[in-house]
Amino acid sequence: MFSYKGAIVALVTPMKPNGDISWESLSSLINWQIESGIAGIGVVGTTGESSTIDVVEHIQLIEKAVEYANKRVPIIAGTGANSTKEAIYLTNAAKEAGADATLLVTPYYNKPTQEGLYYHYSSIADQVDIDQILYNVPARTACDLLPETVSKLSLHHNIIGLKEALPEIKRLNSLINCLAESNSPDFLLFSGDDASSANFILSGGHGTISVTANIVPHLVAAMVNSAIDKTDEQEALKIHGILSSLNGALFLESNPIPVKWALNRMGKIESGIRLPLTKLNDKFTNILELALSDLKLIN
Repeated sequence: MFSYKGAIVALVTPMKPNGDISWESLSSLINWQIESGIAGIGVVGTTGESSTIDVVEHIQLIEKAVEYANKRVPIIAGTGANSTKEAIYLTNAAKEAGADATLLVTPYYNKPTQEGLYYHYSSIADQVDIDQILYNVPARTACDLLPETVSKLSLHHNIIGLKEALPEIKRLNSLINCLAESNSPDFLLFSGDDASSANFILSGGHGTISVTANIVPHLVAAMVNSAIDKTDEQEALKIHGILSSLNGALFLESNPIPVKWALNRMGKIESGIRLPLTKLNDKFTNILELALSDLKLIN
């Protein structure tokens, strides 16, 4: 059984210039991530362009990631949807494909109530026996999964954690307090915000699901491991400082536009990205190139 604690990469889906998925590049990325010390690989999430991937490709990406990782690290498959029925279908498909866990974003656009969120997640957990991580990212979904609702859901044996993208430590503290009240000490809390991930873990979190790890998996892994150990807080903060410019540059435009541009500039993937996403605006390329150059990732 895998431990999910640590640095998990929210992996891009590499594509050819015409938009076709590049399976060869996906294999190379997964091998590089594992060799660099990453603790887990998230596929077909926001960074993996889940919104532009069709259902057949979605399942293929999970299957291929499981094959390429070959049980070296856990594969966490994005299976969220704004339809509970669709989320159940994708979560079951991920289980059949061999994923170790799923990541379930809050239903976007239709803005459910907290009661709706509770029954949405409970229904998925009741129907599919696989480890499930909730994902709260209000900036994208117009929906906020509150700590009290997370606490209730933590009592379900299939719901093991939460990826929290709100960068506020007060939200983390509320989550910790609510989970203590529900007696859920083993429930995992992951940062979903690279700019605040070190402080999140030092304040009680268990890891990060990171966009920046696509670019510097070794540094993100080292930072997270130092923060989790609590033995070298200064080292964790030092690495976090080193990554500050890159963290900012990777969100100059909507994720995954900048991170895919950076990986292409590094020679890791081809240039493909699917509409309605477009290539990085020229006015931002110098900023991102400087961040990559400062880390000696490009010449």
